[in-house]
Amino acid sequence: MRRGLFVPILAALSSPLSAQTSIAVSSWIRLDAPPGNEATTAATLMRALPGWRTDQWGNLVRTVGTGTPRRVVACGLDYSAFVVSRITETGYLRLRRTGVPSHPLWNQFQEAQRVAIRTATGRVIGVVAVPNGHFATLHVADSLALTADQLWVDVGASSGADVAGLGIALLDPVFPDRPQWDFGAYATGPAAGARASCAAVAAAAAGTPSSGETTFVLSTQSVFNWVGLSAVLARIGPVDRVALAGAGQASRTVSQLVRPAAPPGQAPAGPFPSATVVFRPAVRWAGSTVESIDSTEAVALRDWVADAAGLSQGLPLIAIPVDTARRLPARADGFGPLERQFFALADLAAVSGHERPVRDAVLAALPRWARERAQIDSTGNVIVAAGPDRDPMAVIAHMDEVGWEIERILPDGQVTLKPRGGPVTPSWEGVPALLHFDETGRAPLRGVFVPRDSGRIKLRTGLQAWFGMDSAQLVSRGVRPGMSLTAYKRTERLAGTRVTARGSDDRTGSTALLAAIAAVDPGRLPRRVYFVWSVEEESGLSGARAFGDRVGRTLDRVYSIDTFVSSDTPLESPHFALAPLGAGAVLRGLDDGSLPPRAERDRIVRVARANRIPLQIGTTRGGTDGSAISGWGPPNTGLSWPGRYSHGPAEVLDLKDVEALSRLVAALAMTPSVARQD
Repeated sequence: MRRGLFVPILAALSSPLSAQTSIAVSSWIRLDAPPGNEATTAATLMRALPGWRTDQWGNLVRTVGTGTPRRVVACGLDYSAFVVSRITETGYLRLRRTGVPSHPLWNQFQEAQRVAIRTATGRVIGVVAVPNGHFATLHVADSLALTADQLWVDVGASSGADVAGLGIALLDPVFPDRPQWDFGAYATGPAAGARASCAAVAAAAAGTPSSGETTFVLSTQSVFNWVGLSAVLARIGPVDRVALAGAGQASRTVSQLVRPAAPPGQAPAGPFPSATVVFRPAVRWAGSTVESIDSTEAVALRDWVADAAGLSQGLPLIAIPVDTARRLPARADGFGPLERQFFALADLAAVSGHERPVRDAVLAALPRWARERAQIDSTGNVIVAAGPDRDPMAVIAHMDEVGWEIERILPDGQVTLKPRGGPVTPSWEGVPALLHFDETGRAPLRGVFVPRDSGRIKLRTGLQAWFGMDSAQLVSRGVRPGMSLTAYKRTERLAGTRVTARGSDDRTGSTALLAAIAAVDPGRLPRRVYFVWSVEEESGLSGARAFGDRVGRTLDRVYSIDTFVSSDTPLESPHFALAPLGAGAVLRGLDDGSLPPRAERDRIVRVARANRIPLQIGTTRGGTDGSAISGWGPPNTGLSWPGRYSHGPAEVLDLKDVEALSRLVAALAMTPSVARQD
C-alpha cells in the first residue's frame, strides 16, 4: 500500500511569489538532519544541488570563484534532537538530548507526538507516550512540563528483541516526525529560521561572485559549538570574512559573532576570524516545533546572504524534493483489509458534531444489503436494522472524535478554542492545525496551534490557533465560530500488527462494526439487530440518546463498541485497567457508566469460547453510548479493544485485537438468545 505524496495546500490570499518561497523553505524544514547523522540529508541535497561535496564531518561544501577576498558563507543544517539511550525489556525507548533545547518547552512539545528513529538501514516511526486522557484524575499532580528523562517512545514493540528486529540501536537519532507545512505566507516547523538560512546559502551557491572566492558551507553539528564549520575553516586556511546565516529569533538582528567559551565537554571555538557576521531572521514562536518564517523575511535573508557571498543579486530559493510517501508493503498476516478500512476512517476529520465525512465513508463501506437498508436519523446516526422482529439487540459505535471548535475570532486573526469532548490539551500545543469547513468539497484551512513562549507547567486551558491572516481575511473566507479544528494526521504502521492514529477512539470501533456487519448473513440472523454508528458520543452521547428515545424500550440488550482504555503503558499503574495489547478483545466489565449483569457477562464469555475468540475482561474509566440507552431497560455491555494514549493525537492499537472484536460482535449477532438455546 502506498500513501500519497504530501501536496501543500496554499492559502488563497498568498501571492504566487510568497507561496513559492514558503513552499521552498518548507521543503528544507522537512529534511531530517539530527546532529551527527546528517549523512542521509547530505545525500538528498547532493542529488538536488550538483557541485557540492561532503567532508569527514558530513558538511556540504561548495567553493565558487578564485582570488581575494576569500569569504565563507555558512548555515547550520542540524537542530537539537535526541538519541536512543536505552531499550527496555518491554520494548520502549528512552532518550537523551543532543545539544541544548531551543525552547524551554521543547521536550514537552514531543509528548503524544510521532517521532522518527533513523537507523542504520532506514526510518522507523514511534509515538511518545502520554497518560491516557480518561485517566486524567489519576494524573492531576503531573503538572510540570516534561524533561527528556520523562519521554518514553513506543514503536509498537513488546520486547527488546522486537526493537532489535526493527534495526534500532543505542545512539540512533530520534527527532520529530512532522509533515511539510506552510500556511498563508509562512513556512513552519522545527528550526524554520535556520532551515531558511540554509535554503538561502544553497541558492547563493548557484551564482558566481563578482570578485574573489566564496566557500559555501551547510554545516553539521552546529548545536555542538559549530564543530562542523570549525573543521572546514581549519582546512581551507585564512579567510577575510565569515557570514553566518543563523537560527531564527523573535526579531531580526545582524551582528558580529561573539564566541563564548565552549561549554564543558564541547569543542573550542575554532578558527573563526574576528570579521564574522551573523544574520538571524525574525520568526514567530522561535525555537518551538512550529517556528514559522514569513516569505518576506525569507527573501530578506536570501538577499543578505547573496550580498555576503559577493553576488549582485539574490537568486531564487530552491525547493528540495522531499518524498513524504508512506510505502507500506502488503500485509502477509491477513489483516490487510482491516488495516485499510481503519486507515480510511482514521485519516478523516470528524470532530464531535461534525461527523459527515465519516458518515459518508461508513455508508460507502457497508455491504450492499446493508447500504440499501441504511437510514440516517434526524441527529445524523447511521442505522441498519436486519433480522426477524424478536429478541432485539443493538451494537453501537461512534463516528466522532475529540477536537476543538472556534469560540471567538480575535482582531489579529487568532482564534480562541473550546474543546469538543476531552482532548489531552497539552498534546495539541505547537502542532500543525487544520480548520475544517462543513461544506462538502472545501479544503481545510491550514495553520498552527499557537505555542507558549515559555513555561514550567503543562498547558491546561486557553488554547488558540492562527492561520496567517487577520480577522477580516478569515471572515472573508467564511470562517465563523463553531467551525471544527483538528491537527494534521496520517495513520501510520508501527511494529508488527500495531498502528497509530488520532481518533482511534472510535474509528477502531467503527471499523470493527463494519467488519462484523460484513461477516453476518442477514437472512440467517436469529433476531432483530440494529447496527448503529452514532454522532456526538464525545460531547454528551447525544446520538445514542436519540436512538434510545426511539427504540430503547424495545431492546433486550445493547453492546457499546468503544475503547478499553488500558494501563498497558509505562505511565500508568498496572493495578488498574490492565489489558495488554495483542491479547484479544476486551469485555468492559465495569466503567464509569455501566456494570452489566453477571448473566450477560457469562453469556459473552461462552460465545467467545465457543468461537475461539481471545477475550480479556477488565475495568476501566470513561463511559459509552450504551449508558444513554440502558435507562430504557436493556443492559449495556462494553465490547472493546485495548488502546493506549486515549484522547491523544497518536493513539495505539493492535489489529489482532480489532479482528477478535469484530468476530465477537458478529458471533453475538448470529448466536440465538439464551431462551432459544435452552
